[in-house]
Amino acid sequence: MEKIRIFIADDHAVVREGTRTLLEREDDMEVVGEAADGEEAVTQIEKLKPDVAILDISMPKLSGIEVTRKIKSVLPATAVLILTAYDNDEYIFAVLEAGAAGYLLKDIPGKEIVEAVRSVHSGESVLHPSVARKVIKRAIDTTAKSGQESAAVELSEREQEVLRMIAKGFSNKDIAEALVISSRTVQGHINKIFQKLNVGSRTEAIFQSVKKGWISFDDLSEQ
Repeated sequence: MEKIRIFIADDHAVVREGTRTLLEREDDMEVVGEAADGEEAVTQIEKLKPDVAILDISMPKLSGIEVTRKIKSVLPATAVLILTAYDNDEYIFAVLEAGAAGYLLKDIPGKEIVEAVRSVHSGESVLHPSVARKVIKRAIDTTAKSGQESAAVELSEREQEVLRMIAKGFSNKDIAEALVISSRTVQGHINKIFQKLNVGSRTEAIFQSVKKGWISFDDLSEQ
């Protein structure tokens, strides 16, 4: 079994040790490195190229937001999972805009952290739906006020359809059933969308699409 390669960055040694112990109990995971500050995190992540980087928001030298922005610019395939004590809309918005695939609070059960790592590694979003909609609405409002809109990347009609369903929170299975295609075909469409948008997760795909004006708030309506 090919293991998920994980990097942990947090300025609290106890948190790093606890997270490492939790993850390394899993047969499909290995922690390849740690950092106690943001600058060290960027250096080591660029060197080690992990599949998933677990970052705190508040760290010395560089924040988790700045680290996310830097590593996503050079390693778009590395999924960033924020694990923090800060339940703050400003932080959530900033780090998702920077390219994070998930945002979790440190008081969640260990099992949820493990599942979150698997989810972001597979390209899924790890964010409570109500929080996601609130943050994405803000992105839409910000885009509208600034008048930002980019020419659309050449997505096929089916890829655009899949993208809108991703924005509504449909799982691969849900999309497959709705479009009467196989889950494997759905994943193929999603992979192409990610490649064309140069992103590595559903969260990033939605954010990029919202910022470019390709998705409206109506497209985010509940199923």
